[in-house]
Order: sequence, then C-alpha cells, then structure tokens
Amino acid sequence: MATIKGFKAVIYNQEKVFDMTNVVCPPYDVISPARQEAYHKADPHNFIHILLGNDIPGEDKYQRAGNAFKDWLKERILIRDDRPAIYFYSQEYRIKRETRTRFGFISLLRLEDSDTTIFKHEHTRQGPKEDRLKLTRQVHANLSPIFSIFLDKKRIIQRVFNKFIKDRDVFINVTDDENTVHKVWRIDDPEIVKSVEEAMRQENIFIADGHHRYEVACAYRDELRAKSGKSSGEENYNYVLSYFTNTDPRGLYIFPIHRLLKLDMPPGLEKFIETLRESFDVEEIKDKSKFFFIMEKGGRSQHVIGMYKDKRYWLIRLKNIKILDKEMADKPKEYRTLDVSILNQLVFKKIFGIENNEGLTFSPHAEELIAIVDKDSSCIAFFLNPVKMEQIIAVALSGERMPAKSTYFYPKVLSGLVISKHED
Repeated sequence: MATIKGFKAVIYNQEKVFDMTNVVCPPYDVISPARQEAYHKADPHNFIHILLGNDIPGEDKYQRAGNAFKDWLKERILIRDDRPAIYFYSQEYRIKRETRTRFGFISLLRLEDSDTTIFKHEHTRQGPKEDRLKLTRQVHANLSPIFSIFLDKKRIIQRVFNKFIKDRDVFINVTDDENTVHKVWRIDDPEIVKSVEEAMRQENIFIADGHHRYEVACAYRDELRAKSGKSSGEENYNYVLSYFTNTDPRGLYIFPIHRLLKLDMPPGLEKFIETLRESFDVEEIKDKSKFFFIMEKGGRSQHVIGMYKDKRYWLIRLKNIKILDKEMADKPKEYRTLDVSILNQLVFKKIFGIENNEGLTFSPHAEELIAIVDKDSSCIAFFLNPVKMEQIIAVALSGERMPAKSTYFYPKVLSGLVISKHED
C-alpha cells in the first residue's frame, strides 16, 4: 500500500522573484558543465546555487548550499506555504514535431523499509549517493522530486484535472530553455487532498527517475531515526518528495541512452565485425537516415543495436534468443531480453572484457556521439532503441534492476518549483 500525503512546500516568493524562468533548473544529474555555468550566471538566486554548487578551492560547497538555503528563507526569497497541499503539474512539450502534454502531481511519498509497493528498476552508484547525502545533511530538505509512475487504472490524474484544475489559475508558469511549458496548481482543500491520498493507497509505484535520490532519502531517514532514538513515523524525513504520473504513452516519452566506447587499442574494424557475427547478423547501411529508420522499425519486433565507426553505419541483430539463455542464465527473462543487457553482455563484456560501464560515455543524443567518433578514431558509438514502459515494469516486478543508464524520461521535472523542508 503506497502512502502519499500533502505537504507545506517551500516555493519561490514571486513578490521578490519576478521571473521564475531565471531561477529554476533541471535535475542535477542531467546538467552538463556548460549548462551548470549558465545557470549560475542566470540569477544569484537560481536554484543551481543550492542544488549543484561550483567547486571552489578551500570551500565546502555543501555547507555553502546549506547557508544559502537558510539565508534565502530568512530573506523571504523562498517562503513556505501555510497549508498542506498537493501540487498538480502539467508539462507541454514538442517531440518529433508533435505537441504533447503530460499531467501529474507532486506530493510526499512514504519511504519503505522493504520493496513491497515501491519498485525500482535501475542500479545506483555510490559516488552520486554520497554527493546527495552530504547535501541533504546541510539543507535538511528534499530539493528535487523523484519521478514516479503508476498504472492509474482509476484515472486519478485525469479526474483531478477535470474536476478541480482545468478552470483554476496556475500559480507557477515557466517555459524552460527547451521550450517546455511547466504549469503548477496548488490543491490545498483538505477534502480533495484526502481523496487523492486515499485513491493512491491501492497503487503500486515504480520509480522512473531518481533512484539515487530515493536511496539517499532512506539513508538520511535512518540517520535521523538513529540520532533521535525515536520517530513518530510522520516526520517529513520519513517521506520523499515525489512527482507522480501515469503510464499513458501520450504524455510519457522515453529516450534511449546511447553508448560511446573509447578504447586504448581499438581492434581492426573488419576483425571486430567478424567477432560480432558469432552472435549477431551484421548489416551495413550506407545512408544515415535510412539506418536510423530501419533500426527504429526493426526494434518493434527484433533485438536491433546500431553501431557507428569510421563514418560507416551497421545494424546488429541478435541471431537467436536462446543465446541469451546461455550467456545470462542467472538473470530473469525480463532482464535478459533488454537490448541494453544484450549490448552489455555480448559486446562490452564478452568481446572487450568491460564491466560496470568502464570506458563508456552516455548520451540520449545520437548526433553528439557521432560527432565525437568523427574526431576520435579510438571511439565506437552504439545506438539503442527506447526501453518500453512494459519492460520497465516487468523488470521491476521481477525484483531485478536494469543496467545503469537504461532510460531517459522526457521532459524532466524542474528543480526549484516546490521543495520539501524537513522539520528543524
């Protein structure tokens, strides 16, 4: 049984911050160094100063963030809502020349001691968790929501929008630098909040983005419980800030995350292709547009991986699904049949001896990796089709975790819209 609740969000004071566009930013883990610098320059109160501070010799960036958070609250740059609320959230964006709108809401989600109704699908890494835990200890807050999905067979989100939202005025309206329009409505009527909380009790929750943040929230909760020696269970640190949306494909878009492999001693191209032929059918496609078209079309019914090297494109198709039964016998079928698992096991590990993503660079943008390969002959780009939502749910329900960097949900939920501050 998933437990959510409304909360008194910390928000920007729009009587002092007149242009919200200048103060919000994406989640920390998708911000490039160049964009990080741009957000720092955008406004002295841009949320980046708290979320992802610059490294300055001789300064503790986590302590600096904590001090800034306290100062902004004292100066009323940030203010706290008077009443517990659930924050309804829409994102209008364009993808493949089509305008889409995704609806959802932000509330608190109770942290679990065991995985019974909150399911995870990706492995996490220790470095990012240590980084976020250090920051959480200083700010005593959930700064960015995790991204959660649920089946929503009762159409909770649509019913809330139709009944309570569509005729109300928004209180946050921001267009980000990717031209996505973000709108937030406040729902603070106790009866409505209670009805949403009760409706969500029957839902299984799947974490789409924010696995590191979820695990950090659990670690921080455990620290505070141990320190205080007691807990009512209702303190905010027993919950994590969470965005919820349903699995409706009209609003939920998943990009693939492609791989760039850099080798100290790259093999000869023809020899490498011959090695690939042990497990794959390999076909060269001369035209780039045709290559990506065939790859996308083929991926609907086959396991197809793309490859780019020396200005040439290849499609790599798995010869026989039974190969996976031998190579990944210790993994459930739901995991074995992921294209990213096939690439990791049959190419990176079996051919190159690479595990744990050593020597790999990741990007959802194929053109970015193509440009790098054209400049660096030691690199090979591998392209993947998007993971399907039903695959994510199946892997999570099997109790397995997908390989790291398997999904890129779009658009991202902005940081700085609403914050959950823990009790002093």
